[in-house]
Amino acid sequence: MRPVRSTAEVREALAPARTTGSTIGLVPTMGAFHAGHLALLRAARARCDVVVVSLFVNPAQFGPGDDLSRYPRDEARDAALAEEEGVDILFAPLAEEVYPTGFSTWVEPGPLANLLEGAARPGHFRGVATVCTKLFGIVQPQLAFFGRKDAQQIAVVKRVVRDLNLPIEIVPCPTVRDPDGLALSSRNAFLSTDERAIALTLPRALQEGLRAHRSGTDAVAATRAVLDAEPGLTVDYVAEADLDGPTLAAAVRVGSTRLIDNVRLSEEA
Repeated sequence: MRPVRSTAEVREALAPARTTGSTIGLVPTMGAFHAGHLALLRAARARCDVVVVSLFVNPAQFGPGDDLSRYPRDEARDAALAEEEGVDILFAPLAEEVYPTGFSTWVEPGPLANLLEGAARPGHFRGVATVCTKLFGIVQPQLAFFGRKDAQQIAVVKRVVRDLNLPIEIVPCPTVRDPDGLALSSRNAFLSTDERAIALTLPRALQEGLRAHRSGTDAVAATRAVLDAEPGLTVDYVAEADLDGPTLAAAVRVGSTRLIDNVRLSEEA
């Protein structure tokens, strides 16, 4: 695996692949790898000749009061895991490489970015859309892999790719969960033992909502009833939306940790 820091190094490292017409896959990440990230790397490895993983905690997608300063970081561990999974290039730029002095061009992804996560975190998807567009321009992959846990992110990135005519296929990959049902997230590391037990209410509630949907009753109300019955968490939102397909999505806070999850309404409970 080749670690690189700059745009110039990425392009130099990928030049042979472009000469041979190899398929390049990109897995954009903010690091703190867990099994969900590794599943994305394996999906990319299965479909691509060259796999690039980006490792960048993007300050532009964090707002006031978000957890940028305490977001988990362990580049050495992430690099070792990426190498074990057969990644070819690890792109870990510094902030000034992505947002140089005087940077002032942003990608505004439109109304879809103002719902749910966008309403709870104003400007979040502007940061996501901008950094993904920059990464797509730097790496120029044919395929880019994203986890379905961030369903709205996938929908936003797909819209950006479509609207800007970018020659990239966005590949959604299934949410990876612990055996107890909690969706894997780097932020799960912030949960205490007691908080983790409370957090399990979120996937349970979504499954209850899915069952309600399949029986013809109100999925949002069913989900909300389960969440509201747990005094240890605070609900940010529960909603149905078209996020790369009909989706039931929710966000909650457990202690100081904010968690999101969703189920596609076509899934089996």
